[in-house]
Amino acid sequence: MQIFLNGKSQDVAEGTTVEALVLSMTDDPRGIAIERNLEIVPKAEHGQTLLQEGDRLEVVQFVGGG
Repeated sequence: MQIFLNGKSQDVAEGTTVEALVLSMTDDPRGIAIERNLEIVPKAEHGQTLLQEGDRLEVVQFVGGG
C-alpha cells in the first residue's frame, strides 16, 4: 500500500502501524512526533494506529541544543 512520508511516496505493508513505521526509521523513537493527515498521533496510540492507503505522514525529530 502507498503512503506519503514527509512528502515522498513510500510503500508499506498492509497492517503497518505508526509504531512499526517509526521503529523502521530509528532505534530510539524518543523525541519523534508524528502527524497523520494533519493531526498529531499521540505516542500512546502509535501501536494501535494502522496506516491506511494514501495517508500523509510528517515525521519530526526534536533535537536539543543551545
